[in-house]
Amino acid sequence: MLNPHYIFVNTKLRPLIQRTGNSKLKLKHFKRRLITYLMKKPTIYFLCTGNSCRSQMAEGFARHLAAEKVNVYSAGIEAHGLNPLAVKVMAEAGIDISNQTSDLINQEILNNSDYVITLCGDANDKCPITPPGVRREHWNLPDPAKAVGNEEEIMTLFRQVRDEIAAKVKDLIQKI
Repeated sequence: MLNPHYIFVNTKLRPLIQRTGNSKLKLKHFKRRLITYLMKKPTIYFLCTGNSCRSQMAEGFARHLAAEKVNVYSAGIEAHGLNPLAVKVMAEAGIDISNQTSDLINQEILNNSDYVITLCGDANDKCPITPPGVRREHWNLPDPAKAVGNEEEIMTLFRQVRDEIAAKVKDLIQKI
């Protein structure tokens, strides 16, 4: 995997330097862009089909674990609204996601993200193309909103998915 600084220099700074004729101006622009880049918090964008369960839980964990270290957003191919059972199992883990919103994919956030994480096959297949330099990961997780069975069986699946997301988000935050 390419170093993010290498990607930044080759996709953002090199074209800027090549477009600028004056070498002093090149250095000035280079320094300004490099400082802005290095001071910027990385952005993580979690994507799912309906932005109701998995991506919401991932956003909640990332905000809880690293709000000062990263910018975190979530969205969906569709906006199904926040699933109350996702809110409930996250509350059991001590994280309140009740004020999060179910949103559609925002192209500007997508294009400016450092990491785009898809949490289901549908989002992975239908996610718009991301520009070079955006790291994409796919976490193929079952959809707890489609769970069938009695209440306890459904809650068990929600908790299993929540715990798997928690572990994956912790690993992701450690890599950043």
